Amino acid sequence: MSVIQNLSQEPQSKRRKIDSKINYSSSSTSCGHFFVRYGICCNCRSTVARDEGRSFNYLVDGLQLSDIAVSVTKKFTTQITCFNDKKLHLVLDLDHTLLHTVLVSKLSEEEKYLVGEVDSKEDLWRFNRGYSSEFLIKLRPFVHEFLKEANKMFSMYVYTMGDRDYANIVLKVIDPEKVYFGDRVITRNESPYIKTLDLVLADECGVVIVDDTPQVWPDHKRNLLEITKYKYFLDTTIHDVKYSKSYAEEKRDESYKEGSLANVLKVLKEVYEGFFSSDGVEKKLDIDSKDVRLLLHDPCRPNTTLANFTFTNLGFFFL
Repeated sequence: MSVIQNLSQEPQSKRRKIDSKINYSSSSTSCGHFFVRYGICCNCRSTVARDEGRSFNYLVDGLQLSDIAVSVTKKFTTQITCFNDKKLHLVLDLDHTLLHTVLVSKLSEEEKYLVGEVDSKEDLWRFNRGYSSEFLIKLRPFVHEFLKEANKMFSMYVYTMGDRDYANIVLKVIDPEKVYFGDRVITRNESPYIKTLDLVLADECGVVIVDDTPQVWPDHKRNLLEITKYKYFLDTTIHDVKYSKSYAEEKRDESYKEGSLANVLKVLKEVYEGFFSSDGVEKKLDIDSKDVRLLLHDPCRPNTTLANFTFTNLGFFFL
């Protein structure tokens, strides 16, 4: 990632000074335009069209990488992270995975008491910045402990179908100092229809996804660890004659120690330990021979979490 970091640290004044000397009427035919910033190739200094390569603007302002550069950077990043930091990569959804957000106007009559309890609860937040309506954010039980422990094993990304303004608001609640995610935040601004690991600069063999909605990952289900949907507030989009009260209405919550996040963390630890087993990093870690997807879907894993819990208690399913 040193190349990416160097690009992000290039002074604006220097960039403008260089740009003024560029011949905008010509482009290099011999250069692969591997790294592009603000439409200018960092190697040959010619202009490059936006449809050449892929934008990684969420990581570095104006950054665009060619397909070859993406492939090489993914491999390089995974190797460096594994060898130097002994970490894999984890992609986390926000809504219904780490928290539940609802419009205040959509609260049921039995949930409206929560508005008056916001200031007294550490896991409940109210906001309306940038929006015309007010929202409540309820953090999932165990979320802070989950992030703290997962951060020891993984370099983490957020990947949400919410917009960037919303993601920034949520991250100020769960990661105000950018300790866990840094700038590794992908939103619907970059990925409006589906979610894809093409936007994650890490080799797929070392990436685990935790999400409650498998349908948004059509091409990467083998990397996916599906978590049960966290629904603290009443779901007003479902009209069911068999009405069941929400957690908020019943004034209770998902289990802290045996809930979905706690149990998913156990599986993540198993995957991590399997990846960095005795035939791995202690000798010479061969990335090509290691793959988290094989560990996630290994039906012969002895003494796993699956042996100790029912699917209902685990709060997740393997795809």
